[in-house]
Amino acid sequence: MATPLAYTARYTFPAVAVRAAIADEQYWKDRIAEVGGPNARLDLVAVNGDQVRVELVQAIAAELLPAAITAVRPGDLIIPRVENWTGDFATFEARVEGAPAEVRGTITLADDGSGSVATVTGSIEVKIPLFGGKIETAIAEHLTNLLASEEEFSNTWLGSH
Repeated sequence: MATPLAYTARYTFPAVAVRAAIADEQYWKDRIAEVGGPNARLDLVAVNGDQVRVELVQAIAAELLPAAITAVRPGDLIIPRVENWTGDFATFEARVEGAPAEVRGTITLADDGSGSVATVTGSIEVKIPLFGGKIETAIAEHLTNLLASEEEFSNTWLGSH
């Protein structure tokens, strides 16, 4: 059974500014450099009108992982991630290389007062008998921390651009 993922990012800038950043390759380059983890990389930013596809690879260092994960999958977690945006809506998916773990969901961007919010909903599924739920919980914790770091980065980046 999958573990739900829910996060709300709050931006001090309106949705139109956040959308502009999402369509800016430099934003993604700066973001992956700042919060992507060891050996993170940006593979693709493709913009076609209001559609944006982003492909990146992030990592979580092994020393930051709980024993429940490193016992099943030793070493750093390498996580290919894709976001497909159309206007104020995105789908995303991520997987862990070498492990039966997937994260899928949606992001909805909306104005909120003078700022905006991005609501992330999704699920985390690890298909490992007995340990899957523990690993899903650990992944959810790390993902929530990553989303918070990306939110902080985005507010700072938008403020300086």
